Amino acid sequence: MNTTLLFMGIGTQELLFIALIILLLFGGKKIPELMKGLGKGVKNFKDGMNGVEENLKDSADKPENKEK
Repeated sequence: MNTTLLFMGIGTQELLFIALIILLLFGGKKIPELMKGLGKGVKNFKDGMNGVEENLKDSADKPENKEK
């Protein structure tokens, strides 16, 4: 049975093989630290994108040229 879990045709066997390689390279104690850092990075990225969206909305709401 060949099931595709992720994009680019990665199946369950490939996913397990990649997880095993990561476990061997970093060890069991470092993986939670890596995932925590990855989670913080994703959160910062999302916050940054939300800030950019808010700035764009604010600048679109304000009239650019006020004539006196």
